[in-house]
Amino acid sequence: TWGGRKLGRRLQDLGYTSVPAASTCTEILRRAERLKKEGHNGPVQRFERQLPNELWQMDHKGDFATQSGQRCHALTVLDDHSRYNLVLDAAANQRTPTVQAALQVAFERYGLPEAILCDNGGVWSQAEATGHTALTVWLLRLGVRVLHGRPYHPQTQGKEERFHRTLKAELLSRHTWRDIAHCAAEFPRYRQRYNHERPHDALQGDTPSSRYRSSVRAMPAHLPPLEYPGMDVRFVLSSGRITFRNQTWAIGEGFASLPVGLRPSPQADGQWEAYFGSFKLGLLDFTLPPSPKHLTRRLSSLRSPTD
Repeated sequence: TWGGRKLGRRLQDLGYTSVPAASTCTEILRRAERLKKEGHNGPVQRFERQLPNELWQMDHKGDFATQSGQRCHALTVLDDHSRYNLVLDAAANQRTPTVQAALQVAFERYGLPEAILCDNGGVWSQAEATGHTALTVWLLRLGVRVLHGRPYHPQTQGKEERFHRTLKAELLSRHTWRDIAHCAAEFPRYRQRYNHERPHDALQGDTPSSRYRSSVRAMPAHLPPLEYPGMDVRFVLSSGRITFRNQTWAIGEGFASLPVGLRPSPQADGQWEAYFGSFKLGLLDFTLPPSPKHLTRRLSSLRSPTD
Protein backbone atom coordinates (compact mmCIF):
# COMPACT_ATOMS: atom_id res chain seq x y z
CA THR A 1 0.00 0.00 0.00
CA TRP A 2 2.96 2.36 0.34
CA GLY A 3 3.70 3.00 -3.34
CA GLY A 4 7.01 3.65 -5.08
CA ARG A 5 7.76 6.99 -3.47
CA LYS A 6 7.40 5.70 0.12
CA LEU A 7 9.26 2.45 -0.59
CA GLY A 8 12.15 4.35 -2.17
CA ARG A 9 12.39 6.73 0.78
CA ARG A 10 12.21 3.81 3.24
CA LEU A 11 15.14 2.07 1.49
CA GLN A 12 17.16 5.30 1.81
CA ASP A 13 16.28 5.59 5.51
CA LEU A 14 17.49 2.00 6.01
CA GLY A 15 20.90 2.98 4.59
CA TYR A 16 20.79 1.58 1.05
CA THR A 17 22.93 3.70 -1.28
CA SER A 18 21.75 2.45 -4.71
CA VAL A 19 18.05 3.17 -4.51
CA PRO A 20 16.13 3.64 -7.78
CA ALA A 21 14.34 6.90 -8.37
CA ALA A 22 10.81 7.13 -7.05
CA SER A 23 9.43 6.99 -10.60
CA THR A 24 11.39 3.78 -11.23
CA CYS A 25 10.06 2.22 -8.02
CA THR A 26 6.56 3.14 -9.12
CA GLU A 27 7.12 1.61 -12.58
CA ILE A 28 8.37 -1.64 -11.00
CA LEU A 29 5.20 -1.84 -8.92
CA ARG A 30 3.06 -1.01 -11.94
CA ARG A 31 4.62 -3.79 -14.03
CA ALA A 32 3.99 -6.21 -11.16
CA GLU A 33 0.37 -5.00 -10.98
CA ARG A 34 0.82 -4.01 -7.33
CA LEU A 35 -0.54 -0.47 -7.61
CA LYS A 36 -4.09 0.49 -6.80
CA LYS A 37 -5.43 3.24 -9.03
CA GLU A 38 -6.78 6.20 -7.09
CA GLY A 39 -8.63 9.24 -8.36
CA HIS A 40 -7.31 12.74 -7.72
CA ASN A 41 -9.49 15.75 -7.08
CA GLY A 42 -6.93 18.41 -7.86
CA PRO A 43 -4.19 19.94 -5.70
CA VAL A 44 -4.32 19.30 -1.97
CA GLN A 45 -4.38 22.31 0.32
CA ARG A 46 -2.89 21.45 3.72
CA PHE A 47 -3.04 23.28 7.00
CA GLU A 48 -1.16 22.35 10.14
CA ARG A 49 -0.23 23.81 13.49
CA GLN A 50 3.24 25.26 13.89
CA LEU A 51 4.47 22.98 16.69
CA PRO A 52 3.75 19.53 18.12
CA ASN A 53 1.04 19.38 20.79
CA GLU A 54 -0.60 22.65 19.79
CA LEU A 55 -3.51 20.53 18.56
CA TRP A 56 -4.41 16.87 18.72
CA GLN A 57 -7.21 15.41 16.59
CA MET A 58 -9.38 12.65 18.09
CA ASP A 59 -12.04 10.34 16.66
CA HIS A 60 -13.31 6.77 16.63
CA LYS A 61 -12.71 4.62 13.56
CA GLY A 62 -15.91 2.94 12.48
CA ASP A 63 -16.37 -0.18 14.58
CA PHE A 64 -15.85 -3.63 13.05
CA ALA A 65 -16.77 -7.18 14.04
CA THR A 66 -14.36 -9.86 15.26
CA GLN A 67 -14.77 -13.63 15.04
CA SER A 68 -15.72 -13.80 18.72
CA GLY A 69 -18.71 -11.53 18.13
CA GLN A 70 -17.04 -8.60 19.91
CA ARG A 71 -16.94 -5.30 18.06
CA CYS A 72 -13.79 -3.19 18.12
CA HIS A 73 -14.22 0.59 18.37
CA ALA A 74 -10.72 1.85 17.55
CA LEU A 75 -10.00 5.21 19.22
CA THR A 76 -7.37 7.23 17.41
CA VAL A 77 -5.58 10.47 18.30
CA LEU A 78 -3.18 12.25 15.93
CA ASP A 79 -0.86 15.21 16.47
CA ASP A 80 -1.82 17.90 13.95
CA HIS A 81 1.72 19.15 13.28
CA SER A 82 3.66 15.90 12.99
CA ARG A 83 0.87 13.38 12.15
CA TYR A 84 2.27 11.30 15.01
CA ASN A 85 -0.26 8.68 16.14
CA LEU A 86 -0.59 9.16 19.89
CA VAL A 87 -3.48 6.78 20.57
CA LEU A 88 -4.58 3.65 18.73
CA ASP A 89 -6.75 1.92 21.31
CA ALA A 90 -8.59 -1.33 20.67
CA ALA A 91 -11.68 -0.38 22.66
CA ALA A 92 -14.76 -2.50 23.22
CA ASN A 93 -17.02 0.58 23.38
CA GLN A 94 -17.11 4.36 23.03
CA ARG A 95 -18.05 5.19 26.62
CA THR A 96 -16.54 8.00 28.67
CA PRO A 97 -14.46 5.81 31.07
CA THR A 98 -12.94 3.94 28.12
CA VAL A 99 -11.97 7.08 26.22
CA GLN A 100 -10.72 8.82 29.36
CA ALA A 101 -8.54 5.85 30.31
CA ALA A 102 -6.90 5.85 26.86
CA LEU A 103 -6.28 9.60 27.02
CA GLN A 104 -4.89 9.27 30.54
CA VAL A 105 -2.25 6.84 29.26
CA ALA A 106 -1.38 9.19 26.37
CA PHE A 107 -1.12 12.23 28.68
CA GLU A 108 1.15 10.38 31.08
CA ARG A 109 3.38 9.30 28.20
CA TYR A 110 3.42 12.41 26.01
CA GLY A 111 2.19 15.23 28.24
CA LEU A 112 -0.79 17.54 27.67
CA PRO A 113 -1.70 19.22 24.38
CA GLU A 114 -2.92 22.79 24.18
CA ALA A 115 -6.16 21.70 22.52
CA ILE A 116 -8.01 18.66 21.19
CA LEU A 117 -10.18 18.76 18.07
CA CYS A 118 -13.09 16.33 17.83
CA ASP A 119 -16.39 16.08 15.99
CA ASN A 120 -19.86 16.76 17.36
CA GLY A 121 -20.77 13.21 18.36
CA GLY A 122 -19.73 10.52 20.76
CA VAL A 123 -18.80 11.23 24.36
CA TRP A 124 -17.25 14.61 23.65
CA SER A 125 -20.23 16.70 22.59
CA GLN A 126 -23.81 17.32 23.64
CA ALA A 127 -26.43 19.60 22.16
CA GLU A 128 -27.68 20.84 25.52
CA ALA A 129 -26.37 23.89 27.38
CA THR A 130 -22.70 24.62 26.67
CA GLY A 131 -22.22 21.36 24.79
CA HIS A 132 -19.70 19.93 27.25
CA THR A 133 -19.73 16.36 28.54
CA ALA A 134 -18.10 14.72 31.55
CA LEU A 135 -15.11 13.91 29.31
CA THR A 136 -14.62 17.44 27.99
CA VAL A 137 -15.07 18.90 31.47
CA TRP A 138 -12.21 16.64 32.61
CA LEU A 139 -10.10 17.95 29.72
CA LEU A 140 -10.88 21.55 30.63
CA ARG A 141 -9.82 20.90 34.21
CA LEU A 142 -6.47 19.70 32.85
CA GLY A 143 -6.11 22.94 30.89
CA VAL A 144 -6.83 21.34 27.50
CA ARG A 145 -9.08 23.41 25.25
CA VAL A 146 -11.78 21.44 23.43
CA LEU A 147 -12.56 22.33 19.81
CA HIS A 148 -15.25 20.91 17.55
CA GLY A 149 -15.42 20.62 13.79
CA ARG A 150 -18.28 22.08 11.82
CA PRO A 151 -21.29 19.74 11.77
CA TYR A 152 -21.41 17.54 8.64
CA HIS A 153 -17.92 18.67 7.60
CA PRO A 154 -15.59 15.72 8.31
CA GLN A 155 -12.84 17.44 6.32
CA THR A 156 -12.31 19.66 9.38
CA GLN A 157 -10.59 16.59 10.84
CA GLY A 158 -8.96 15.73 7.56
CA LYS A 159 -5.79 14.31 9.09
CA GLU A 160 -7.82 11.89 11.22
CA GLU A 161 -9.97 10.91 8.24
CA ARG A 162 -6.85 10.26 6.15
CA PHE A 163 -5.26 8.25 8.96
CA HIS A 164 -8.38 6.10 9.19
CA ARG A 165 -8.18 5.28 5.48
CA THR A 166 -4.52 4.37 5.86
CA LEU A 167 -5.26 2.29 8.95
CA LYS A 168 -7.93 0.33 7.10
CA ALA A 169 -5.76 -0.26 4.03
CA GLU A 170 -2.55 -1.18 5.85
CA LEU A 171 -3.88 -3.03 8.90
CA LEU A 172 -7.60 -3.58 9.44
CA SER A 173 -8.36 -5.12 6.04
CA ARG A 174 -5.33 -7.41 6.21
CA HIS A 175 -6.29 -9.50 9.22
CA THR A 176 -9.06 -11.80 10.27
CA TRP A 177 -9.58 -10.42 13.74
CA ARG A 178 -10.26 -13.04 16.40
CA ASP A 179 -11.27 -10.76 19.28
CA ILE A 180 -10.45 -7.50 21.07
CA ALA A 181 -7.30 -9.05 22.57
CA HIS A 182 -6.02 -9.82 19.06
CA CYS A 183 -6.59 -6.18 18.05
CA ALA A 184 -4.84 -4.96 21.21
CA ALA A 185 -1.82 -7.09 20.34
CA GLU A 186 -1.51 -5.93 16.73
CA PHE A 187 -2.34 -2.24 17.10
CA PRO A 188 0.93 -1.29 18.92
CA ARG A 189 2.98 -3.01 16.21
CA TYR A 190 1.25 -0.93 13.58
CA ARG A 191 1.74 2.28 15.62
CA GLN A 192 5.48 1.58 15.70
CA ARG A 193 5.61 1.10 11.94
CA TYR A 194 3.42 4.10 11.17
CA ASN A 195 5.24 6.51 13.49
CA HIS A 196 8.85 5.39 13.06
CA GLU A 197 9.19 3.61 9.69
CA ARG A 198 6.52 4.71 7.22
CA PRO A 199 7.49 7.79 5.14
CA HIS A 200 4.67 10.34 5.15
CA ASP A 201 3.90 12.24 1.95
CA ALA A 202 2.63 15.33 3.81
CA LEU A 203 5.98 15.46 5.65
CA GLN A 204 8.05 15.29 2.44
CA GLY A 205 8.87 11.66 3.16
CA ASP A 206 9.88 12.14 6.79
CA THR A 207 8.39 9.91 9.46
CA PRO A 208 5.99 11.36 12.06
CA SER A 209 8.45 10.48 14.84
CA SER A 210 11.07 12.75 13.27
CA ARG A 211 8.71 15.73 13.67
CA TYR A 212 7.17 14.94 17.06
CA ARG A 213 8.36 15.99 20.53
CA SER A 214 6.60 15.31 23.82
CA SER A 215 4.76 18.19 25.47
CA VAL A 216 6.44 20.27 28.17
CA ARG A 217 3.10 20.26 30.03
CA ALA A 218 3.20 17.16 32.19
CA MET A 219 0.10 15.31 33.30
CA PRO A 220 -0.53 16.37 36.93
CA ALA A 221 -0.91 13.79 39.68
CA HIS A 222 -4.15 15.47 40.77
CA LEU A 223 -6.66 17.71 39.05
CA PRO A 224 -5.83 21.35 39.80
CA PRO A 225 -8.23 23.23 42.11
CA LEU A 226 -10.87 25.49 40.62
CA GLU A 227 -10.33 29.00 41.95
CA TYR A 228 -12.11 32.21 40.94
CA PRO A 229 -10.53 35.21 42.66
CA GLY A 230 -12.78 38.28 42.52
CA MET A 231 -15.67 36.40 40.89
CA ASP A 232 -19.11 35.32 42.03
CA VAL A 233 -19.07 31.53 42.42
CA ARG A 234 -21.99 29.15 41.88
CA PHE A 235 -21.97 25.36 42.15
CA VAL A 236 -23.69 23.54 39.31
CA LEU A 237 -26.61 21.39 40.39
CA SER A 238 -27.03 17.77 39.33
CA SER A 239 -29.50 19.04 36.72
CA GLY A 240 -26.67 21.05 35.11
CA ARG A 241 -28.12 24.42 36.16
CA ILE A 242 -27.22 27.36 38.35
CA THR A 243 -29.33 30.17 39.77
CA PHE A 244 -27.99 33.70 39.46
CA ARG A 245 -29.87 36.98 39.94
CA ASN A 246 -33.18 35.21 40.22
CA GLN A 247 -32.75 33.46 36.88
CA THR A 248 -31.93 29.80 36.19
CA TRP A 249 -29.17 29.17 33.68
CA ALA A 250 -28.22 25.92 31.91
CA ILE A 251 -24.51 25.11 32.21
CA GLY A 252 -24.46 21.37 31.52
CA GLU A 253 -24.71 18.15 33.51
CA GLY A 254 -21.03 17.48 32.90
CA PHE A 255 -20.28 20.29 35.38
CA ALA A 256 -22.52 18.86 38.14
CA SER A 257 -21.20 19.59 41.68
CA LEU A 258 -18.40 21.76 40.30
CA PRO A 259 -18.04 25.55 40.76
CA VAL A 260 -18.19 28.09 37.96
CA GLY A 261 -17.08 31.70 38.19
CA LEU A 262 -19.14 34.71 37.10
CA ARG A 263 -17.97 38.25 36.46
CA PRO A 264 -19.35 41.33 34.68
CA SER A 265 -18.36 41.50 31.03
CA PRO A 266 -16.02 44.40 30.24
CA GLN A 267 -17.55 44.63 26.76
CA ALA A 268 -21.20 45.30 27.60
CA ASP A 269 -23.35 46.31 30.53
CA GLY A 270 -25.88 43.75 31.65
CA GLN A 271 -23.78 40.77 30.53
CA TRP A 272 -21.85 38.40 32.78
CA GLU A 273 -19.09 36.04 31.69
CA ALA A 274 -19.22 32.44 32.92
CA TYR A 275 -15.91 30.68 33.51
CA PHE A 276 -14.86 27.13 34.25
CA GLY A 277 -11.30 27.42 35.46
CA SER A 278 -9.55 29.64 32.92
CA PHE A 279 -11.98 28.78 30.11
CA LYS A 280 -14.86 31.10 29.27
CA LEU A 281 -18.06 29.12 28.76
CA GLY A 282 -20.37 31.88 27.57
CA LEU A 283 -22.37 34.93 28.56
CA LEU A 284 -25.31 35.43 30.90
CA ASP A 285 -27.15 38.13 28.98
CA PHE A 286 -29.45 40.13 31.25
CA THR A 287 -30.14 42.66 28.48
CA LEU A 288 -32.57 40.16 26.93
CA PRO A 289 -36.13 39.92 28.28
CA PRO A 290 -36.20 37.76 31.44
CA SER A 291 -37.69 34.27 31.32
CA PRO A 292 -40.45 33.12 33.64
CA LYS A 293 -38.99 31.68 36.82
CA HIS A 294 -39.92 28.12 35.90
CA LEU A 295 -37.96 28.29 32.63
CA THR A 296 -34.21 27.83 32.18
CA ARG A 297 -32.16 30.31 30.20
CA ARG A 298 -29.23 29.37 28.00
CA LEU A 299 -25.86 31.08 27.90
CA SER A 300 -24.90 33.04 24.84
CA SER A 301 -22.46 30.44 23.58
CA LEU A 302 -18.86 31.24 22.81
CA ARG A 303 -18.34 27.80 21.36
CA SER A 304 -17.71 28.01 17.63
CA PRO A 305 -16.58 25.40 15.11
CA THR A 306 -12.96 25.46 14.06
CA ASP A 307 -11.69 25.12 10.50
